[in-house]
Amino acid sequence: MDTLFNSSSTSSFTFIQTHKNPQSFSLRTCGYLPFSSQFKTQSLVCLKAHELTPLNVLKKRGLKCVSSGEGLADEGEGVRRKNLAVFVSGGGSNFRAVHQATVSGDVHGNFVVLVTNKHDCGGANYARENGIPVIIYPNTKGEPEGLSSTDLVAALSKYKIDFILLAGYLKLIPSELIRAYPKSILNIHPSLLPAFGGKGYYGTKVHKAVIASGARYSGPTIHFVDEHYDTGRILAQRIVPVLANDTVEELAARVLRQEHKMYAEVAAAVCDERVIWREDGVPIIQSKANPNHYS
Repeated sequence: MDTLFNSSSTSSFTFIQTHKNPQSFSLRTCGYLPFSSQFKTQSLVCLKAHELTPLNVLKKRGLKCVSSGEGLADEGEGVRRKNLAVFVSGGGSNFRAVHQATVSGDVHGNFVVLVTNKHDCGGANYARENGIPVIIYPNTKGEPEGLSSTDLVAALSKYKIDFILLAGYLKLIPSELIRAYPKSILNIHPSLLPAFGGKGYYGTKVHKAVIASGARYSGPTIHFVDEHYDTGRILAQRIVPVLANDTVEELAARVLRQEHKMYAEVAAAVCDERVIWREDGVPIIQSKANPNHYS
């Protein structure tokens, strides 16, 4: 049986011990827990089992035990399905891969809107075909119907967006949007950042530079977005070998296959609330199969 320990009225946290792994605990809170080391997210603090304070000590500190029969779900269950926005500038193959994962149930979220700077790009057409609204941003001579940064933030708020995924979006994200969605905007880049990143490094330009450098390894990176190109905190990477006789097209195809897999996996972790922020500001992912393992 799962066991839940509720705090006194002066605290705001909940321990959950799972029946699947009695040595695994989770703590749902938005507050600070002074008696143990912790990993934090907006809605989850995970404690390593060996760092947990003994139960008798917890009880002395005002905790009381209640039954798990009061509507509790097993760890990883009962998480609200997330609303996702995606930004694209081209064909949107990464968007399509993650969208298919939401349809199959592998990602616990729904794409509710797409933002693009090219109204007729492949990603935008795919969104329309699947009933996903399309917003044009920014306002330019080529896209006179595009929104301003302020109007974009207002428009996205109407969709109650939880996370934003950039999938081949080539414009710099406005600071207004970054402030509105802190630690909630992800981008995928086709190199192992911080190498071969920054303004001007996108698409085949990245792979051409990798091959020309003589690097033996490349691969995609998923990172959180800040005010600059490709400088946000790295969340996930996957290594892809660069072969001696690789062409740009061959390396690009090999990396793209890993992009599709990794973005779907990371989107699943984000929607499951398994992204943990270390005290030093580095985000890591908690394994769904083994909650005591992080990557």
